[in-house]
Amino acid sequence: MWREFLAVYGKRAAGAAIGLFFGLLYLIVGFWDMLFVGLLIFIGYWIGMQKELNDGPVFPWQRLWYSLLERFRPFK
Repeated sequence: MWREFLAVYGKRAAGAAIGLFFGLLYLIVGFWDMLFVGLLIFIGYWIGMQKELNDGPVFPWQRLWYSLLERFRPFK
């Protein structure tokens, strides 16, 4: 019975379970804390995706440093 239900409505059931989880998280820890946790999860996902797509650094620190030096030179 459960296998048939999950075969037909598996993605809906998973979506409802995720919604229930986030609803309980909202009730327990609060809205802003939940948004902060979601932001951290998204940042971790984004960094992981960037590392999968290319083997270079996630943040090009050297290029950023040189652009800041060029922009804020004291004597132009």
